[in-house]
Amino acid sequence: MAKRRASISLQRDAALVARRVILRNEKLVYVLVANKKLDYTNLRSRVAYIGTTKKGGARIAQSVAARSETILRLHGVTAFEARTISCRPRQHVKMWCKLERALLLSFLEIYGEVPRCNVQGKNYTERDEFDYFTKSRLKRVLEDLA
Repeated sequence: MAKRRASISLQRDAALVARRVILRNEKLVYVLVANKKLDYTNLRSRVAYIGTTKKGGARIAQSVAARSETILRLHGVTAFEARTISCRPRQHVKMWCKLERALLLSFLEIYGEVPRCNVQGKNYTERDEFDYFTKSRLKRVLEDLA
């Protein structure tokens, strides 16, 4: 008796795309952005997660893999992408950490809560983050991602 063969299908869309842009800077902030706006307390935004890495693209790929199920289970979300945000380094300052905190504080101020998949940032209070970055520029970056 002949065994029935399984059919194979190739998906048209790529499951994951890596670009050279992540190789420019090892220490950066990344944002996971859904294809649909998510409801927050004050406004709607596509931002689902804000994170930081000092190990470059490998950490971003790990984060995408770890959070993919959570993000894709959000109502109406069928895809998401990782975007990177970086700034110039300064001596004796972990600028990528300052940038992440500033973005989380700005997001909290604008949208009324931290991004859906963030655990950190709920109880953050302002320190010296806004000595390094202007609130208006952070707001524009978050609006561009929204």
